[in-house]
Amino acid sequence: MASMERLTSVNGSFPARVLAARLSAEGLDCELRGAVDSVYRLTVGDMGRVDVYVPAEQMDDARLVMLVNEVEAVYDDAPRSSTARSWLMWTAAAAVVFFALAPLVRVLFGS
Repeated sequence: MASMERLTSVNGSFPARVLAARLSAEGLDCELRGAVDSVYRLTVGDMGRVDVYVPAEQMDDARLVMLVNEVEAVYDDAPRSSTARSWLMWTAAAAVVFFALAPLVRVLFGS
């Protein structure tokens, strides 16, 4: 059996299982140790800490997966896109132009 090294620690079994699934999806082996299936279900402090271990020869790949997770987390926290804001801006501008030109059109075409 390969020697296992600690990759990281997380609080709670849910984030630990999500990380384990991500590592497994990348073809990496992992092992969860700590409060994974604790009867107390505490996720605060050391009582809820779960250590994620990977084989020593897969440590570099696992760190790369962790880096990718961090980068994706930054993009998830970023504003979605400017297309929604630009659509709203153009709609507001069109409404202002419409309401500004409506009296002029009414005078010119005499309704």
